[in-house]
Amino acid sequence: MLNAWIQRLLTVGIAGLCWAVALHQWQQQSVWVLVWVVMPFTIMVVVEAAQFVCLYVVNRSDSTPRATAAKHLQAWWGELCSSVVVFNWWQPFRRGALPDHLPAACVGSKGADKALPGIVLVHGFFCNRGFWTHWMRRLLSEGRAFVAVDLEPAFGSINEYIAIIDRAVREVREATGVPPVLVGHSMGGLAIRAWQATQSQPSLAVRRVITLGTPHHGTWISLFAHSQNGAQMQLNSPWLKSLAALENVGQAAQYVCFYSNCDNIVFPVSMAMLEGADNRQLSGLGHVAMVHDTDVIQACWALMQE
Repeated sequence: MLNAWIQRLLTVGIAGLCWAVALHQWQQQSVWVLVWVVMPFTIMVVVEAAQFVCLYVVNRSDSTPRATAAKHLQAWWGELCSSVVVFNWWQPFRRGALPDHLPAACVGSKGADKALPGIVLVHGFFCNRGFWTHWMRRLLSEGRAFVAVDLEPAFGSINEYIAIIDRAVREVREATGVPPVLVGHSMGGLAIRAWQATQSQPSLAVRRVITLGTPHHGTWISLFAHSQNGAQMQLNSPWLKSLAALENVGQAAQYVCFYSNCDNIVFPVSMAMLEGADNRQLSGLGHVAMVHDTDVIQACWALMQE
């Protein structure tokens, strides 16, 4: 809830201020009217561009194949378009528009052993369940059981999200009769790992885990983080090392980790790879855009059907 309100205030506040100035400039017949009208969008353009510049510079020393300048430019534009929708509409104003789906008869006549697993969607840092709007629409159209969680407190420890994920997993499993598939974006993937590490039988608790742009070994950009969860995502942080020590040997075999060589939030690129997992590289996709890319969604759906 807090993330939705913060983003709502930012969206309305920044746009309102800029357009108020634009109105004043129009009354003064100033040539600066158009500049202030497009200023909210310009701010996002500059912020996204700065992230991609950092990615390009920092990733020079990474072991993974580098993307071309053209791919970075493609990713920047795609990320900008996705971010405008996600951070200025879906998350601030549509967080609760689509409900979780836990039908009582989800298992159906086939029996629990043949039922499709339900889905638990776990968003990342400074996001909320509205992030998954596109996915939730499709899941609802298919009648698939799912829960999209809200991770609160927004800026607390990742460990505080374990109970939230545990409750969602139990709800989905009760609806379907089988362990669910968990899908985590960014920090959400780390929250899933933290939850699974607390299970007495980790490999039996889930059918599969899919992570998208998750900083499994941290990210350079978290050097500027001031929140507790942000600090936990710093490169090879003590929290990340302690998490790895808690995990069972072979647990990563249940994971499919999508990562992009144009991820403007998680870099160096290799930090989104998890040892022992099925790591799948994407090209020309930014941190938010990868979750809404048609090919990526199709690949995830195929994994969720297995």
